[in-house]
This record gives sequence, structure tokens and C-alpha cells, in this order.
Amino acid sequence: MTSEEEVIRLRQENRALRERIQLLEEQLRVLSEQGQMQEEQAKKRQAVQEQELGQLKEQVQGLEERLKKDSHNSHLPPSSDRFHRQPKSLRKPSDKPAGGQKGHPGSTLMLSPTPDEVIVHGVEACVHCHGELRAVESLQVERRQVIDLPPKRVVVIEHQAEQKQCPVCQQISTGAFPDDVRAAVQYSAAFGAVGVYLVQQQFLPYERACEVIQDLLGPTMSVGTLQAMVQRCAAALEPVEAHLKAALSRAAVLHQDETGLYVAGKRSWLHVSATDHLTHYQVHPKRGQQALEAIAILASFEEVSVHDGWSSYWRYPCQHALCNVHHLRELTFLHEEQHLAWAEEMKTLLLDGKAAVEEARAAGRAQLHPLELADWQEQYEQLLEEGYLTTPPDPPPQAQKRGRRKQSPARNLLDRLCTHQEAVLAFLTNFAVPFDNSQAERDIRMVKVQQKVSGCFRSLPGAQAFCRIRSYLSTLRKQGVPVLLALEQALSGHPVFPAF
Repeated sequence: MTSEEEVIRLRQENRALRERIQLLEEQLRVLSEQGQMQEEQAKKRQAVQEQELGQLKEQVQGLEERLKKDSHNSHLPPSSDRFHRQPKSLRKPSDKPAGGQKGHPGSTLMLSPTPDEVIVHGVEACVHCHGELRAVESLQVERRQVIDLPPKRVVVIEHQAEQKQCPVCQQISTGAFPDDVRAAVQYSAAFGAVGVYLVQQQFLPYERACEVIQDLLGPTMSVGTLQAMVQRCAAALEPVEAHLKAALSRAAVLHQDETGLYVAGKRSWLHVSATDHLTHYQVHPKRGQQALEAIAILASFEEVSVHDGWSSYWRYPCQHALCNVHHLRELTFLHEEQHLAWAEEMKTLLLDGKAAVEEARAAGRAQLHPLELADWQEQYEQLLEEGYLTTPPDPPPQAQKRGRRKQSPARNLLDRLCTHQEAVLAFLTNFAVPFDNSQAERDIRMVKVQQKVSGCFRSLPGAQAFCRIRSYLSTLRKQGVPVLLALEQALSGHPVFPAF
């Protein structure tokens, strides 16, 4: 092989090697790009998995927090406590012995000065010598009384209207029946008051109330008749309700709350406005401002409204006070479950402030000293600052969402305590403002009892009648007025007006 042929061969081999190298480089580039794509996809999958893992952790944490909440560290009622957990009471133990305390009036039965029947048990012979004692005058009488029921508990009163013919004009004149005697046979207002009392005050279902009336009194009453009695009573109380709402709008301190209930199968809300002497209930399909406008108590109210912080209440220009028992429960949860020290200190501060107000009130003082009040407020603000420092906000989410950014319960509570500091500490600045909203919660608790008995209201008129009559009965109870007699007066068309 000549040198020229060798050179050509080498050039061909070189060209072939270069082509091979280019092919290998192209394959390597393709593999590299595929590797980069796979790496990017792996990173994306890892990011998605990490995001899903974070969401699952949040859900697990939320479920664990919900399981740890009960009636002592949240707004949940005692009936919802789960797993036989014994909740800790927010009340501190007292050094008083169990049972009735000294000075308690009690309710001992007293002898009546005017008994309806007197049975004398005479002494006919001496128990020692058997001598005759019938003619001997009694030295002393020992009295004992038995409170009994008459054998006939219902009295049937017959009204007879005479008809007479005038001998002069030969016309017939008929005697006039009383205005409340309209039918051949009817129930009296007192009899109807018993039925209304059973269903509205004692929360008996209508059928059971009719059974009780028949068993105890004798005559039968149908469910329809009892419902008509309730509606008649509610209609008679309409002017009382108007005066009641007007009086509540002038109260110095007004307690308000709301709870859900079902009317004719639809979700509705029952709103309560109350003082220690007055109570008003009203049912409405809405919970917020639309319902408050329909109730028309807050529209002209200018004093202190005590509530649980529902946003609709803040729209009214009156003074506001928040229920601190709700805050104590939330602080208890943050301290026991999340081990936040500031929460325990804030809880102690609020309870100590409550004790200071009670001590000052017992000493006859109308308010705290300005320097003492400033000290309480300074401690409160320091704890808020400590809470913000030790409870930082959650990191921003990777995916931006519309609306307000979600926060932890601790940050939400801190924001509420900071934003509404004046409403939280209103009990320190004004002794007429209570520490909590227990008045409204006590008044609304009876409605929850009715819900547990009956489940729901079958019609809106029935729910409205219940609210009006229950407002009347609760108000009279607070003022010590006999409710059964008041119901009788209402059914007679002359309801008893409470003290407004």
C-alpha cells in the first residue's frame, strides 16, 4: 500500500471516528436532557408530595386539636364531651363546706293560719288509769297539718241565660252571658293556662301535655285545642312584647347571644336579649345584621352590649363588652395543649382582675383607682406583646389564595384580645359590666332544653308563639310574679305587664 493510499485510509478512519464521536455526543446530550427533565419532574413530584404532606399534617393537627377540646377549654357544651373525659372546671375550689350555707333562707313548710278543714282528735279516756275524760276541758292542742288535694279538682260552672216575655209589649228579652263565655261547652282561662304552662314553661310535647291534663284534672283536651290556646295567648302578649323590647333598648347593660335551631325543617336562629330582670327571644332565618335589624333593639341602644364577639354586633355604635369566660377556655386550651406560657399568664391576669373588682365592690367602691386600673392595663398589654413575640405567624402558603390569610388559633385570639382590648377589660372600667355573658347563656339554655325534648318547631307561627310566651314567662320569673296566674290573665285578654 502506497503512502497516498495510507493517507486516504487514515483520513477515512478519522472521518468515521469523528462521525462516531458526534453521534456519541448527540446521544450524550439527549441523555443529559432526559436526565434533566427527569430530575425536574422528580423535583416537581417531590414539591407536590411535600405540599400534600404539609396539608395532611395540618389536617392531622387540626383533628388532634378538635379531639382535645371539650367544655373546659372551648365553647363546646358539657353534653359534647367525648371518650368519658372528665373536664376540669374553670372555678377555683372553695373552702366552704358542702351543702346549705349559713344564712340560707331554706324552704321549710310552715303551718297555715287558716286551714280549710280542721279535724279534732279528742281524748276520751286516760291512757294511764282509763278514767273518763270526755267532759274534761283540753289544756293544750298540738297542731299538725297535711297539704292535700281535693278529690274533685275541676269545677264545672253552668251559665244560664233566662228568657222572659214582657207583659206590656209581648217581646222576649234574654239574659246576657259574660263576654268570655262564647260556646256551649268550653275551657276556662285558668284551665287553658295549665296547658300553656305545661308546653311553654315545662317543655312538654303537646300530646304528653294533654295526657297530663287528663290524668291530673280529668277532662280531655285535644292537641288542636291546646295549640289554639297557645296562639291565643301569644296574640294577647303582643303589646307586652313591644314594651319589653323598648325597655331592653334602654337598659344599662344588655346581654345578647344566639343559637341555632330548626323550624319546619330549615336552619334558623334564636336570638336572646336579656338583663337580670327582662328577657326577649326572637326566631329569625338569619344570624347576622338582618336578624338584629328585624329585632330592632340594638338600633336605638346606646349603653353596653355584652356578647361573644359575633361580627354583626360590632356594626352598632353602642359600647361593647366581651365574654371573658370564652377567653378563659381558649387560653386554657393554648396552655394545656400547646404549652404557651403567655396564655396561662393572661388567664391568671383576667381572673385576678375579676377578683379585684369583686373585692372593690364588696368594700363599697364604685370603681378602681385610676393608678390601679392603669397597672392592670399595662400588664395586659405586656402579655399581649409577649404573646406576639413567642407566637409568630405561620409562614406564607406556597399557593396564594384569595381572602384573608389563615392563622393559628393562638394568633387569632391574640388579634382579638388586642383589637378589642377595651371590650375585654370593660369589667375593670365599669363595675356594672359583668365579667362574662352568663346571663344570656342561662336564658338561652332553656331553649336548648326545649330543642332536646321536641327536636324542632314544626311551623314558624309555633316558633314565634313560643318565643313571645317564653319571653313573658322568663321575665315574670325573674321578677317573682306567679306565672300560672299571669297566663290566666293573658288568656282572659288582660295580660300582666312586668315592671319595665
